[in-house]
Amino acid sequence: MTKGRFVKKIPIGILYVVLFVASIIWIYPYLWMAMGSVKPAPEIFTRFWPSRFTTEHYSFLLQAADRMNRPFIRALMNSIFVSVTVTVCVVVSSAIIGYALSRITFKGREKLFNFVIFQMLFPGFLFIVPLYVLIRSLRLPDTYAAMILPSIMSAWGVFMFAQSYKSVPIDYIEAAKIDGAGTFWTIFKIMIPLSSSTASIVGLFTFIGIWDNFMWPLIVMRDYNKMPLSVLLASFNMQYGQYVGPILAGSVLQTLPMVLIFLVFRKYFLQGISMSLK
Repeated sequence: MTKGRFVKKIPIGILYVVLFVASIIWIYPYLWMAMGSVKPAPEIFTRFWPSRFTTEHYSFLLQAADRMNRPFIRALMNSIFVSVTVTVCVVVSSAIIGYALSRITFKGREKLFNFVIFQMLFPGFLFIVPLYVLIRSLRLPDTYAAMILPSIMSAWGVFMFAQSYKSVPIDYIEAAKIDGAGTFWTIFKIMIPLSSSTASIVGLFTFIGIWDNFMWPLIVMRDYNKMPLSVLLASFNMQYGQYVGPILAGSVLQTLPMVLIFLVFRKYFLQGISMSLK
């Protein structure tokens, strides 16, 4: 290797080292949390690698939840049900509306698309009060519908699908029309498969947002049998905050589904990120 080529490789090597160190710093809190959930209680703050692995914190969490009449497994199933339902609704509604805004010509299309972009500028908490008034008027508090209905559409998801559809050649759509395909057949059989990266990134971010949502379920839910896991863990922390191990165990269970989903769909996630950056 010549001296010139060696000099050119030094900055890249330094960049890799910096990125590796940054990734360790970023992932260390989660590793500490995961290790703390399987350590004996006296070792949580004294050593990183435990002398022995234990599941006592997870057992305590489940038993304490039963004593408080707050079913932990039921809360986990509630979170899965609400998150999956909202994710499917957002992906389907965004795919349909995005197709209409990008491939169907109608009066006021540009104004409607601009309104979608304009809505993305406002943070979600601004709509909490009017949404609660609406949910209460419909007599939906303490129901699954109260957690699902306000989130079944996403302006960001519509924008992402609309931008993705614009890159699909019009020839595919024209060929489908010649074969007698309808609008919905074209969307679900052609457009969505060709925009799988967009569907994955919209679905992933939607699932994470709903899974971690705490404020809205806390407002509309009072029945512990219908509460999602995030709210149930918060109520557990208020009464058992001095028990660090079970809190870490609950935090691991809260984040584990998101980690698994990211690992499964990371290929499409990275493709969607690169597409959005372009």
